[in-house]
Amino acid sequence: MSLDSPGAASLPGTDVLIIGGGMIGCALADRLTLDGASVRVCEAGGLASGTTAHGEGNVLVSDKGPGPELELAQLSRGLWPGILERIDEGALEDVTVAEWEPKGGIVVATTDAGATALAEFARSQRASGVRCENLDADQLAAAEPALTRDVAAAVYYPDDAQVQPVGAASVLIGAAVAGGAVVETRCAITGPIVRDDRLVGVQTTRGPRYADIVINAAGPWSGPVSDLLGAPIAVKPRRGDVLITAPMPPTVFHKVYDADYVGAVSSSDTALQSSAVVESTRGGPLLLGSSRRQCGFDNRLRPDSMAAIARKALRLYPILADIAIMRAYGGFRPYVDDHLPVIGPDPRLPGLWHATGHEGAGIGLSVGTAHLLSAALAGRSVEIEIAAFAVDRPAVIAPRCSEPAARKVSR
Repeated sequence: MSLDSPGAASLPGTDVLIIGGGMIGCALADRLTLDGASVRVCEAGGLASGTTAHGEGNVLVSDKGPGPELELAQLSRGLWPGILERIDEGALEDVTVAEWEPKGGIVVATTDAGATALAEFARSQRASGVRCENLDADQLAAAEPALTRDVAAAVYYPDDAQVQPVGAASVLIGAAVAGGAVVETRCAITGPIVRDDRLVGVQTTRGPRYADIVINAAGPWSGPVSDLLGAPIAVKPRRGDVLITAPMPPTVFHKVYDADYVGAVSSSDTALQSSAVVESTRGGPLLLGSSRRQCGFDNRLRPDSMAAIARKALRLYPILADIAIMRAYGGFRPYVDDHLPVIGPDPRLPGLWHATGHEGAGIGLSVGTAHLLSAALAGRSVEIEIAAFAVDRPAVIAPRCSEPAARKVSR
């Protein structure tokens, strides 16, 4: 049986309400509908209008060291092609809008110390089943002709891929709707509906909505949503910015980034963290990243972030010195202090599940997360233990910020 096929123990007759219509929510809707659940998505704004619309579309294994997140990344990477093929074969959606590109990634080190760290990191990944190979100077020049020659080491990851985030989300939610899912936008959560100490639904700006299972997939807003529901989790927003160049002829052929990107991702520093990330799009512009900063929901573009991104991108691709920046955008990523997603049931409130905390990896990890959560709901065994992402671990459980008005009602 294909990983993307419905399991023998599916979810017929189960009413599931998903809070959040970003990539995670859309992937959940697709998977749960495929498994027979009756699905409703409640999104406070527009579909894929939050974190999903402000990302780069990375589907990466190259940036994750051995452990449960890498295992989830490997599972997700294996699922993506089959999911798009299944939707395309069903004529449910034009999957070309997802812009699936298995173009591979190249990680470079520009210092001797960075080269040593990259070599050790790659060795540990190979031991966990990641395909990667060292590139010598000639191989690197052939793969990326415009890349600086001032490189101490380079590693190629053939399984790194990219999607257009909003396009991919639309493909997933389109398949879910074709399978019977209901989507409500401009439908914000205002409180829980609890009966006999179990969550049986939520109050929304459109009225009460009932379900057997409620999944908090609100991304960076999962913290405030969980607090409203009376079971707070410590998911915080972490700001990231991206620069977009004017359209260019083919110049960058892989996702290329400096080895210090891995350190920036895993850092818990609240101050600005930046590293060089350069990748192409099908339309011609390049995406230049990346930055990370904890500043709450402050939505301002900051000159220091944009300057750091541009400076480090130029270090990798000097040719960019004469290229205009067309625009910049930023968004919030759902951050957890121990850098692991939060996936699974909330032991404090039966009926509540979470699927959040993926930070900048949510696009790539979305389909694996949906596969894992749906299997747990259905009681199916899967390749990864969901316990690694448990809600009740120390980094996740948060004190209540406010006392929600839980309304105990009957159906």
